[in-house]
Order: sequence, then structure tokens, then C-alpha cells
Amino acid sequence: MSRLEKAMENAAKIRQGNMQPIAPSVPVYAPVPARTEFHANHIPPSADTVVEKITSQCPLLVNLNDPYSPVGEEFRKLKSALVKLTNDETFRNTIMVTSSVPNEGKSITSLNLAISLAQEYDHTVLLIDADLRRPSMHRYLEMELKAGLADCLLGEADLGDVICPTGIGKLSVISAGKEIANPVELFTSQKMQMLLAEVKHRYPDRYIIFDTPPVLPFAETRTLGHLVDGVLFVVKERLASQANVKDALEALKGSRMLGLVYNDTTEGLRDERYSSYRGYSTYTR
Repeated sequence: MSRLEKAMENAAKIRQGNMQPIAPSVPVYAPVPARTEFHANHIPPSADTVVEKITSQCPLLVNLNDPYSPVGEEFRKLKSALVKLTNDETFRNTIMVTSSVPNEGKSITSLNLAISLAQEYDHTVLLIDADLRRPSMHRYLEMELKAGLADCLLGEADLGDVICPTGIGKLSVISAGKEIANPVELFTSQKMQMLLAEVKHRYPDRYIIFDTPPVLPFAETRTLGHLVDGVLFVVKERLASQANVKDALEALKGSRMLGLVYNDTTEGLRDERYSSYRGYSTYTR
């Protein structure tokens, strides 16, 4: 029975005197429904209004659990560089984080960057797990995997219903959602373009960060690269070859490259505990 049919049945029982009206409960936070008209003055919920705050103990989330570490400082530098690169005449707020091959640390980079941005007063952040083949964001945040991006693109969920506030600054997340056999078709659909336009314009100060699959094995990342405002490219030392990086950048030709995060470098590192996340450089083309 659908929600509408159930509501009609309850209304009929109330009219017949067989059922007492139920007083609605007041939620601490009600998700904003998806809409076609954008309202720039809509204020997102503060962290204090979230029902359940995420308290992940994952040590890789340094900007959450060890923010004053050397690595936390590196992500703050990355955040500052990103803000400068995306704020000029036009606010370029849709950012894709990717790599050439798997296991280069793009998801951890996405998460720590999003947390660092969300802890600032000036920015709200929406982090979207767009790696529908190998989603990981819910595991790092120790969240239950619920309806998410895939469900929205399939028309099985509304955008407002899958946005999950975290209580970490002004950070909200959208998980990957249900398993999809061929994500490429969803990424090239009109639904994807409409969803991107909705999240881009819903709040005027919000960054939207997409954690995507690596470029070389999968085609959907190349499609999304042409839809977002900018790309951050993660390269892990001793994993991705020069040929891998060259081929991936060639595949993203036409996308706006914001910078390169050089990951897992130990050169000049004083604290070996944090060797996995040192190194950042920017370039444009």
C-alpha cells in the first residue's frame, strides 16, 4: 500500500469515528525536498540540529580525529588553495576528486577536504559518494548504507530524502545508494545533469565534492569531469605510473583541472605516522 493510499484509509477511519487523529511529532531536522526552483536565501541546518552526530573513530579521518596533526595542516593548506582557485568572478563550487587507478587515496582525500571545508564558518559542504562500483564513504564515516545517489538517478528517491547531515561542522553527505550494474548509463542521463544543477544552486555558499571512481578503468568519471566546475587529481607515489597519469589526464582533457594531490610521499617527512597524505601542488591548463 502506498503512502497516499494509507493516508486516505486513515482519513476515512477518522471520519467514521473509528480512529483518533494522531498528533504529528516535531522532527529535529526535516530534509529539504528536491525542487526545480532555487532559493539562494535558504539556510541549511546547523550541526546542533542533527539528530545523530557521526562519531567515526577512523584514524584516516585526520581532520576529524587529529585536526592539529601535520597531516591535518596539509589538508588545511589544500582547502585554502582550493578556495582561492574556485572563488573569482564565478563561484566554482562543484568539485570532483579522482585518480588514474584504484587505491590512490582519493576517497580519504575527499573526506578530509570536505571536513576541513565544513569546519569553516563560511562554507557548507555536500559530499557525494559517486563511486557506485566501489562505495567507501559510508564505511569511513561508520554510517549505515542507505538510499543515495543511485536511487535518486533511478527516480526511486528524492534528493532531499537522501541528504544526511553529519554534525561535523556544516557537512552533509549523500551515500552511493543501491548497487548498480552499469553506472555509466546513469552518469550520462539527463537525471544526472538535473541533479547536479539542483545541488549546485541550492545554497549559494556550498561546496559539492564528488568522490568518483578512478579514471582509467571506468568511463563514468570522464563524463562527470565535463559536468563539474573543477577536478582534483590524486596521485599515489609508487603506485600510479607516469603512463597511468598521462593517460588519465588525457582522458579528462576538456575538464578544468584545479590541482594535483601527491599522496603517500615520504620525502622530507618528519613524522612517519602521516606519510600517506603529504604533498600538494596546483596547476592549470
